[in-house]
Amino acid sequence: MIAEFSIVPIGIGESLSQHVASVFEVIESSGIAHEHHAMGTNLEGSWAEVMAVIRACRDVLLERAGRVTLSIKIDDRPGTTDRLSHKVASAKRQMLRPQERMAQADSDGIRP
Repeated sequence: MIAEFSIVPIGIGESLSQHVASVFEVIESSGIAHEHHAMGTNLEGSWAEVMAVIRACRDVLLERAGRVTLSIKIDDRPGTTDRLSHKVASAKRQMLRPQERMAQADSDGIRP
């Protein structure tokens, strides 16, 4: 399962980088596959693993702020792993000409 989430503490000012850093620490220490981006974080793991990390992030921010907002988007495809990198690689391969696409897929060990 891949989950994209963003979490924002409410009522603690405009500069949020120190609060974001505390959430990053929770995510980094979890060991779960992840990617940070400008508007949130992608997590990959089982339902229980992903939700445990999101809850831990929420708990950390609620210690700092009396209110947080969370947005979560989930792509649940049982039986698949390592989709954080494969989904993007697959889309990029589609941008290639057919012959290049086959060569790239072969080198990645992935079906086109």
